[in-house]
Amino acid sequence: MSGANLTHEFSNLLRELRKKHVGKGPEQVTTRFVGPWAVCELRGNLTMVEKFISRSTEGKRMIKDTRTAFIKELYEDPALCAQFENLVGAKMMTLYVDFDVDADIGMTVYVFDKDIGTE
Repeated sequence: MSGANLTHEFSNLLRELRKKHVGKGPEQVTTRFVGPWAVCELRGNLTMVEKFISRSTEGKRMIKDTRTAFIKELYEDPALCAQFENLVGAKMMTLYVDFDVDADIGMTVYVFDKDIGTE
């Protein structure tokens, strides 16, 4: 699979899994492969309820904490990880998640056991 096709497929898989498990997938996903990392920027994630909640400082904190913990917990499922591993041909070692509520941008960095997407 070419590098462009792999990034497209990775982004689509990420979008579909978030839509399935979170209830709303990101409007835009941009994926870049850097060595063993898949760096994904997710824009347009917030639901209407989250946008309402985010009007307060406490609401923003709750959304960030909840989304971060929930995404990390999703990836404790070996079957979910296997979908990404099969796509890139590498074992997922860990991932890092962050979310900026004001900008409605999430970042997820997947760390694999070898370089990916450099064909």
